[in-house]
Amino acid sequence: MERFSQVEGVAAPMMVANINTDALSPTAAGKSTSVDIGKLLFANSRYHLDGSEIEDFVLNRPPFREAKILVAGENFGCGSSRERAVWALQKFGFRCVIAPSFADIFRDNSYQNGLLPLELPPEACQALADTLTKSNDPIVRVDLEKQEVTGPNGLRFPFGISQERKMALLEGLDEISVLRRMEPDIDAFQARDRIERPWIYERG
Repeated sequence: MERFSQVEGVAAPMMVANINTDALSPTAAGKSTSVDIGKLLFANSRYHLDGSEIEDFVLNRPPFREAKILVAGENFGCGSSRERAVWALQKFGFRCVIAPSFADIFRDNSYQNGLLPLELPPEACQALADTLTKSNDPIVRVDLEKQEVTGPNGLRFPFGISQERKMALLEGLDEISVLRRMEPDIDAFQARDRIERPWIYERG
């Protein structure tokens, strides 16, 4: 998993609540391993039926075509549990999604793949989105080590994250990698437990 310490780049405002995984990665994106799932991100909103771009969709407009950060509404990533939705965001170029809340499975999938699901209060997300919409230079910086978001016009917001999740992102560790780090502790526990409760390990 790619390490995450900080990201700075264009941030796209999309203040819509309940953006679901079907919107993020439609069924067509899962029909073949050769499909460019990044190109199909938000496909039903980005393209006309003939495949041409819908010009007023935010990710089809410069500078948001190059966005690395997405600012969205509450309950982001709801719907089905498809992990492909996270992959599609990353394939497009996103490293972080900022929203007031996330669907639980989407949040877990994000952490497992190195995408930061960053929660800010609704008023902070709205203020950031409004500023990005009006700014000629909609650049946002997310610093995981400092746990701080900075944006245009001096906007600055602290954010919370569990220390376990923070460590895993900073070091590029998925859950399996974290467990492997704990192998000496697990082995030591089992050795003690075999002595204290030998019947647990009896066969037959």
